[in-house]
Amino acid sequence: MSEPTVVATKVFVTGLKVQAQIGVHRHEIGRLQPLIVDVELDVPSAGHARLADTLNYETVLAAAQAVARDGHIGLVETFAHRLANLCLADPRVTQVRVRVEKPLALAPDATGAGVEIVLVRG
Repeated sequence: MSEPTVVATKVFVTGLKVQAQIGVHRHEIGRLQPLIVDVELDVPSAGHARLADTLNYETVLAAAQAVARDGHIGLVETFAHRLANLCLADPRVTQVRVRVEKPLALAPDATGAGVEIVLVRG
């Protein structure tokens, strides 16, 4: 029996906690707020045996932190798009899904609110 063919690999990071200056309301300007970020990347599979052949999870962490360090962002949608575009900078990534949750957005009435976007390499 032959080995199954793997056509794609999903690399993911979930529950990433980032502190960002984010929000459009007056009370949100100039202060850090927590975000919870999930990222899922589709990459082609090619029998990876070495770390150098894979997409390192730490690049996702570094990209999220870079977006947060860039200064105040009005919308979680903007944060998500910036992060997704940084992830697509790796030519192996064919699709990226980014979910950004802002836990304090509707507190105490909800545990979180946010956005999820998907970008596909064209």
